[in-house]
Formats: sequence, structure tokens, C-alpha cells
Amino acid sequence: MDATLGLPVLTILIAVALLFDFLNGLHDAANSIATIVSTRVLRPQYAVFWAAFFNFIAFAVFGLHVANTIGTGIIEPAVVDATVIFAALVGAIVWNVITWALGIPSSSSHALIGGLVGAGMAKAGISAAVWSGLTKTLLAIVLSPLVGFLLALVLVAIVSWLSVRSTPFAVDRAFRILQFASASLYSLGHGGNDAQKTMGIIAVLLYSQGHLGDTFEIPFWVVLACQSAMALGTLMGGWRIVRTMGLRITKLTPMQGFCAETGGAATLFIATYLGVPVSTTHTITGAIVGVGAARRLSAVRWNVASSIVYAWVITIPASAAVAAATYWIVQILK
Repeated sequence: MDATLGLPVLTILIAVALLFDFLNGLHDAANSIATIVSTRVLRPQYAVFWAAFFNFIAFAVFGLHVANTIGTGIIEPAVVDATVIFAALVGAIVWNVITWALGIPSSSSHALIGGLVGAGMAKAGISAAVWSGLTKTLLAIVLSPLVGFLLALVLVAIVSWLSVRSTPFAVDRAFRILQFASASLYSLGHGGNDAQKTMGIIAVLLYSQGHLGDTFEIPFWVVLACQSAMALGTLMGGWRIVRTMGLRITKLTPMQGFCAETGGAATLFIATYLGVPVSTTHTITGAIVGVGAARRLSAVRWNVASSIVYAWVITIPASAAVAAATYWIVQILK
């Protein structure tokens, strides 16, 4: 791939980026709807429409801080060329497809970050990384599920105390209604954080080709295209991972579903405001484990939770390895 691309090649690369965004929505649909489906507040076919709508409108609520971090804060913009972007996307897509097929809720976000790091370092070595931004992102791998866990735990305690004089039937009915609000907030946070990652990829590609002038920015058509691809992917479901997230980790009631979604949404809102590309998968998993542990530690299927953690640990190195291999293959074939 040449340093300066023709329109057809550039269009194909943008299409590959949007394919990743679509798969991100497909893969992470479970994050938005697992709790509201598993508590039987909404049927799956209605839940995906609900989540897709709030995924799409997220751009109207949040700024583009995360997109700027991905575009300029993971690897040096000067290192970016068409081959690096292509290899990064292949690394992320391959890992997403593997984990989706196995029903493992790994992080699409960190697959993309791993792809960028792997492709960037394959081209320019260790100096390709922007360590300040990368360190912030790696720290979020640990903090996002922990914050989600703690917020959900605190919410369960507060809600349980406030509901102590209510009958179980009244509590269940109230939180079935409230789950519509909490699911909306979580889907909003998911669309706000995750879709921005692909925006950053497309924008840095356009910037590297001189289409944005001297200033890095996110064109509005890129915003709309990424939000649409994410929403369309969410509409397609991702039921294997819904089952893992909503049923296999712990059994959820509407009250617990509300606390998990609200705790996860709060974490995503904070991260998106700060421009930190966190994993929505990590966040909601931590929150679900938190509400399960609030009931009793044995309510959480720790063997399932631990297998998810293993997937988290290997996501960045696995996608980085695929991206690096793709970069070298492309270089050989040139």
C-alpha cells in the first residue's frame, strides 16, 4: 500500500474500519442488553432495538475525547499509514470473531488498541507507542471493572436499605420499570465510548493522507457513519455472549439488573468524559459480579468469571500479534 492512497483504496480501508465497528456492536450488544434480557424485562428482539437507538444517539450527548485519544494517544500519528491501519483492524477483527464464536465477552476496545500497538511497533519498533496515553488505557483495564464492581455493590446496599419496608412484589415491579432507564443509560455510555474508537481510527487515517489539513479533527460524516455501524451491529444481537453475561455469571433480579447497569453506566460516563477508551465489557462484567457478590460470594460462578478474566489478559497481546503478522505479510507481498 502506497503512502498516498487513491480514493478506491482509501474507501476500502474506511469500509474495513466500519466493519470492525459493526462487529464491535454485534460483539458488545450483550453489554447493553444482557441484564434487561436475563431479568425478562424486555424480550431480546425488543431489547436490541432499545439498545441500538441509544447507541446511535450517543454522539449528541458526549464529546469526542475518546476518539482523539485513539487517534493521537496510542501510537504516534507520524507512524500511521494505510498498512498500519489495515493490519490493526485485521488484528482486532480476527480476535473479535474468535471470541464471539466461542461466546467469550472479551474487549473489542482492547482488541483495537492491541491491533494499533502491534501494527505500529511492527513498523517503527517500541518508539511507535505514545506511552502516556497507552499507560492510561492499560490502567483502565484494571480500574474499569473495579469501579463498576464497587459502584454496583454500593447501589445494591443503598437500594436494599431504601426498599426494606416494601414487599418483594412492589420492589420487583418498580425495578422492572427503572431498568428501562438504566439500560438506556448503559447503552448511551456504550455508544459514546465504543463508537468513538473507530472514529479515531478513520480520522487518523484521513489525517495521515492529508485529507484533514494540518489539524487533527473528527469530521461529522465519520461520527454519523461510526454511530450507524455500531447501532446496526447491536441490532444483529450477539446471543452467545448475552447468555454468558446475563445468565452464567450470576442470576439477576430486576433490582440487581438496575444496579449493575447504573453502576456500569456511571463508570462509562466518567471514562468517556475523561477521554479514556475503557472496555464496556470489563465494566459491565465487573458490575454484574458486584451485584452477585452483594447477595453472597457463592452466588457468583467464579469459574466463569475467571475464564473471562483470562480472555481479558490475552486480548491485547493476541490482537497485537495478529496485527504485527498482518503488517509483515503485507510488506512481503508488496
